[in-house]
Amino acid sequence: GCYNGFLAVALALGFLLPDAETARAFTVYGLGCVAVAGIWGALTVQIRILFMQTVPAVLGLAALYWA
Repeated sequence: GCYNGFLAVALALGFLLPDAETARAFTVYGLGCVAVAGIWGALTVQIRILFMQTVPAVLGLAALYWA
């Protein structure tokens, strides 16, 4: 739905914008939203969502932090 579209746009802007600081902000926002949604899904639907959605997003944020 709309949520996935907004996240896709945020992450795409993170990859495509020429200004590194703005691109990084969009990437952090997109990955942060994915991580939070994964935590919510794990709490309300199924714990497996934590490992399928949150862990990759957090690893992406960590990689971005250490890059």
